[in-house]
Amino acid sequence: RRRRRYDVSLPPARLYDLVDEARARLAGFELDVAGYGHVGDSNLHLNVCDATGYNADVHETLEPWVYEAVAAAGGSISAEHGVGQCKPDHLHLNKPAAAIDLMAAIKRTLDPNLILNPYKVLPAAAVGRPRGFPLFCADDERDDE
Repeated sequence: RRRRRYDVSLPPARLYDLVDEARARLAGFELDVAGYGHVGDSNLHLNVCDATGYNADVHETLEPWVYEAVAAAGGSISAEHGVGQCKPDHLHLNKPAAAIDLMAAIKRTLDPNLILNPYKVLPAAAVGRPRGFPLFCADDERDDE
């Protein structure tokens, strides 16, 4: 079984809309789509579970749509669990280029060898290194059930 998890924040009035939109978008697939979160800090955990395993069509239907929909709704692609290694290439949806450039400059100053949390938080191009391809994202879980 494969579970895709998205940790995002949305304006309170739109908090559950993403779950309904994801269900509609994924209607052609046999999936379980659920959401839960923290209303107080507008945090939503969108979970998409596929009992048949990994499906590239599901992945392509979800990404980058999930991040674009969150940004269009005035939310953030990064909530309580941070940007991590799965979202750096989508950071531009929430941060202007100048902010990403400043963060990259600070990263290169404090970590000139780019060995601290490699491939996390900032797009690889922003810090001047080729994109790494992690085999397993923290937001993507396999269940052995």
